[in-house]
Amino acid sequence: MFLITNKQASKTFFEMKDQKYHYYSLASLETEQPQFISTLPFSIRVLLESLLRQENGTGITQEHIKDLAEWSSEHNNKGEVPFKPARVILQDFTGVPAIVDLASLRKTIADFGGDPTTINPEVPVDLVVDHSVQVDVAGVKQALQLNMKMEFQRNQERYRFLSWAQKVFDNYRVVPPATGIVHQVNIEYLATVVTQKKQEDGTILLYPDTLVGTDSHTTMVNALGVLGWGVGGIEAEASMLGEPSYFPIPDVVGVRFVNELSQGATATDLALKVTQVLREQKVVGKFVEFFGAGLVSLSLADRATVANMAPEYGATCGFFPVDDETIRYLRLTGREDKTVAIAKRYLKENQLFYDPVNDQEPSYTKVIEIDLSEIQANLAGPKRPQDLVPLSEMKTAFEHAVKAPAGLQGFGLSEKQQTESVKLELEGIQHQLKPGAVAIAAITSCTNTSNPFVMLSAGLVAKKAALLGLNVPNYVKTSLAPGSKVVTAYLKKAGLLPYLEQLGFHLVGYGCTTCIGNSGALKPEVEEVIKENDLLTAGVLSGNRNFEGRIHPLVKANYLASPPLVVLYALAGTVDIDVFNEPIGIGENDIPIYFNDLWPSRDEIQALIDECVTPELYQEEYARVFSDNEEWNEIETNDEPLYGWEEESTYIANPPYFTGMTKEREPRKPLRKLAVLAKFGDSVTTDHISPAGSIQKNSPAGQYLINRGVGVREFNSYGARRGHHEVMMRGTLANIRIRNQLVPDIEGGYTIFAPKQEKMAIYDAAMNYQKQGTKLVILAGDDYGMGSSRDWAAKGVQLLGVEAVIAKSYERIHRSNLVMMGVLPLQFKPGEDADSLGLTGTELFDIDIDETKGILDTVNVAASKPNGETIQFETILRFDSAVDITYYQHGGILPMVIRKKL
Repeated sequence: MFLITNKQASKTFFEMKDQKYHYYSLASLETEQPQFISTLPFSIRVLLESLLRQENGTGITQEHIKDLAEWSSEHNNKGEVPFKPARVILQDFTGVPAIVDLASLRKTIADFGGDPTTINPEVPVDLVVDHSVQVDVAGVKQALQLNMKMEFQRNQERYRFLSWAQKVFDNYRVVPPATGIVHQVNIEYLATVVTQKKQEDGTILLYPDTLVGTDSHTTMVNALGVLGWGVGGIEAEASMLGEPSYFPIPDVVGVRFVNELSQGATATDLALKVTQVLREQKVVGKFVEFFGAGLVSLSLADRATVANMAPEYGATCGFFPVDDETIRYLRLTGREDKTVAIAKRYLKENQLFYDPVNDQEPSYTKVIEIDLSEIQANLAGPKRPQDLVPLSEMKTAFEHAVKAPAGLQGFGLSEKQQTESVKLELEGIQHQLKPGAVAIAAITSCTNTSNPFVMLSAGLVAKKAALLGLNVPNYVKTSLAPGSKVVTAYLKKAGLLPYLEQLGFHLVGYGCTTCIGNSGALKPEVEEVIKENDLLTAGVLSGNRNFEGRIHPLVKANYLASPPLVVLYALAGTVDIDVFNEPIGIGENDIPIYFNDLWPSRDEIQALIDECVTPELYQEEYARVFSDNEEWNEIETNDEPLYGWEEESTYIANPPYFTGMTKEREPRKPLRKLAVLAKFGDSVTTDHISPAGSIQKNSPAGQYLINRGVGVREFNSYGARRGHHEVMMRGTLANIRIRNQLVPDIEGGYTIFAPKQEKMAIYDAAMNYQKQGTKLVILAGDDYGMGSSRDWAAKGVQLLGVEAVIAKSYERIHRSNLVMMGVLPLQFKPGEDADSLGLTGTELFDIDIDETKGILDTVNVAASKPNGETIQFETILRFDSAVDITYYQHGGILPMVIRKKL
């Protein structure tokens, strides 16, 4: 039992060069149990420091500190953590709706007679414009300039809105387009590892850099020992407005690394293996922390690749404690020596610095050991990132997927489709395309492009291939989208960029491209052949997401791979190849070229890293990070505190979340006669639920835009239109690969409108139900909402009229987003699901929720069938913390914030 001392008693200091630095000492908690801090996982220590420093007697109390200080590895932790991060980071796809909501909050406050300027970020907020670039042009020298030009043409209105926000909101700044992807800019420049905050008395307060971000891969920064994770836009807004995020005290799974990677393995291969192992261990909602002597052999960039993919293995975070490698990386990326020295001193003083070789092993909920020396070259696919495929087994695995029944790992092709080749004439060249032909080969941002080892590896493969006379088949759409300008700089310095360009891997932009669905169109002849023959083509990309329908609507088999493997498969032109034993291609003089002719050695790559990756490159590229884009600088906006909503806009609109809202909240009542909008199986992702990728002409969103006078060529993407609820509502549950069991005969966003037994688009059915005054429920299987932290997956269903979701299990972020939008998350009891209970989706549901229900309580549900039969069952109420109850009572977090401000 811990008796927490006075907060001020835990404040201590040290001096460096005549400057006094204060901090809140974790050691001050050791009065009753000496040296217990050294037994805690480092991620728990960071949370504990945050509570100790920010304890205020109300939102963060001594009880919270006591509960966390008593953290145990025995799965019996009770209590919750109120987390107030040091900063918030946004990308533009998720950031625009967050800023739209802030603007809407201001308008609502003003409408109630309040002061709109009280709505302001209370912590520093950085928005990185990185998701709007599309690969419209690829394979040519001027691709970057042409794509940038089209990006600004498409997004003028969005960019004006973001520029306005930068003028009127405090603590908010924008990293302009064509700078880099949010995660790489974060680790290379924005992250401080230790925050310095000047006090009124001239001293400087030190504390760990922590954050939340509106991209699930915010976890990449965990590689720096910076604790943070992805949240939905609405949760980010809460953090921006000073509201803590509450979550149960987490289990911490320790992953012990031993030995070191072998010659042929890369950090990508390790990340894919970690994803497979941890998905099997079911770490959803848990912290994962990496430790052990094997860390010494992993560069910071290697760690970043593993940390980035925490959403793919399902963890809240994939945390690497700060050690000597972290300090080396801070110096490599051009941070000031004094800043780095202060950070190291503080972290050591406050027991937040790790020695992988000599420190005692912290206590973990569970320990999993991974032998780095056993990692081999891997891919993942064809539809999920956790489905590992060793490179040596790729040909066999693909051929099995072709034959296997249609599903998560199969395509169900007929015998004729499996063997038949399709003729394609392209630019005077004849091709015979078979299933597995590579349509897209993308070295794309996010997971890998922070890593000089794999990027220089790709360049070396390209160089060897070009010198041996190999070319990429012209039906393959190739692209290079680095995470920051530093990557281009070291590729140029190493003399490798020309060889990548020779193979078609021209620079197409700095930002999130193929992995988010911004892959652009294929050549018309290629698209026509795929459509006419229903040809199963493949994408190979160095990203982290390959869910159905995400990469390109016509490319069904998608594999995650390291950048050098992307180049290799581009050269081969097919994934149906044994790359170790079959020729990759035919070089000069008709000589077959094999894997060993192309693959670089570890020493070869390291020599280039040592020579070409220097602090000066980082300092030069980031010297003008906020002002280097002239087109951005020329945007003209006003500085009025209230945004001038434009009725004719199809990009930015005032959302209807506050329509009919009262100053005082009204009690929530039981839900009655809910109709089933959709019934889903397992692994329905936020990509399935939330609008993402391209907007189809005949979809409800496409028809809406056409009716508003928008031409098909100006549709842009769903991501670019996230600031407009009318577009996003129509795109919710409209994914072309989603499977609603109410309409088992077709794929896509369709359902049955029960009163007329009519098949129609989900949006149209929802609007018909709204006209009748009927609220809705969704039934789902395991891992509902897995994937990116898409707030529109919750916003969209709420606007469609969904009052509740009943699922077997939830992904952490999506469950939280549902609650914060006022949607009730219920979970079937263990061993039960919709099918075992006999629920077909034709029922009307009564849900006995009321104001008395608490955390993880049970809720009775009665489902009435059309024949009069009633199925009664209990569900688990997935309110995971006390604040969830408050959010739900208010109808969501945004109404709660307004009521607090008023």
